[in-house]
Amino acid sequence: MADETLAEGGCACGHVRYRIAAPPFAVHCCHCACCQRETGSAFALNGLIESEHLSLTRGEVELIETPSNSGKGQRIARCPKCHVAVWSIYGGMGDLCSFVRTGTLDDPGAFPPDIQIFTRSKLPWVVLPDGAETREAYYSSRDYDDLFGPDRAERYRALRELTRNAAPS
Repeated sequence: MADETLAEGGCACGHVRYRIAAPPFAVHCCHCACCQRETGSAFALNGLIESEHLSLTRGEVELIETPSNSGKGQRIARCPKCHVAVWSIYGGMGDLCSFVRTGTLDDPGAFPPDIQIFTRSKLPWVVLPDGAETREAYYSSRDYDDLFGPDRAERYRALRELTRNAAPS
């Protein structure tokens, strides 16, 4: 990985600092009940990025195992001091992909959501922006190009292929 910095972020107390060296290939605004419970909020905003483009610049994270709707679980990377979640690693994509909590970026508005997912469980008072891409659940690989554009869609496909090839037999 090149030692570039596209964006930086960290936890609330400053113990954990990180940088990303590429833009996320997808940004989800997830309204599922699990994300609501884990964040204590109406949704979670996650920027999906190849883990090789994410690096700690200060501190360390504590990985907390939690269940997920997929049944594959997830590991939430939290600051061991203030316990803020800075990213997650979901069982479906494994260690190759990190779901960066975009609210922990120094510029949390840098990567707006591409799609609102699991809107079937969104809270009734949440109003989605006009024209927002929405799915009642997740989306299909057929949607990648339309949602993310060809370059980011190809990064997503390549990571999915690596994930499939890395799966134990």
